[in-house]
Amino acid sequence: MSAFIISLVVIFVAELGDKSQLMAMTFATRFRALPVLAGITAATAIVHLASVLLGAALGAAIPTGPISLLAGLAFLGFAAWTLRGDELDEDEQGKARRVAGSAVLAVGTAFFLAELGDKTMLATVTLAADHASVAGMIGVWAGSTIGMVAADALAIVVGRQLGRHLPERVIRYGAAAGFVLFGVLLLVEGVRAL
Repeated sequence: MSAFIISLVVIFVAELGDKSQLMAMTFATRFRALPVLAGITAATAIVHLASVLLGAALGAAIPTGPISLLAGLAFLGFAAWTLRGDELDEDEQGKARRVAGSAVLAVGTAFFLAELGDKTMLATVTLAADHASVAGMIGVWAGSTIGMVAADALAIVVGRQLGRHLPERVIRYGAAAGFVLFGVLLLVEGVRAL
């Protein structure tokens, strides 16, 4: 249960201000909210399952102390990445607008490709490495998937209501602070395990 809650909170915070949220808002202006959310959910479930399996394999191969230290450093790096910000470039915005065919397939494909190597995927790998039991893996997968879908659902609702008047800087600073907090906690846990 702790793996689920930690993953849900970490990934929800990581997704705030991420380019995936910007994509969700862009798709929500073109398609109905439900197909957009279905596409996001399918892509997220697949990417995060692969992330959990990769993280669990790393977790089984490396002792707990070093994993926690690496995870703590990774989360501090995610904080810096979050402060730097994430934007859709013109090419990505154009792809989000031009997609033809099924909205679910279009959104799912776009999100799948956007999430490969993204900070939420890397955060999920890190969390899974720290919770490598079967129950931990399931908790990380479910928590990270629900956290990301919830953040993107929020983006869809907010995006439809407020348009482009989001306080991005406040969101970015809050997400970075969350990463720093989790990073410090993981570093402390890693030092204790050594």
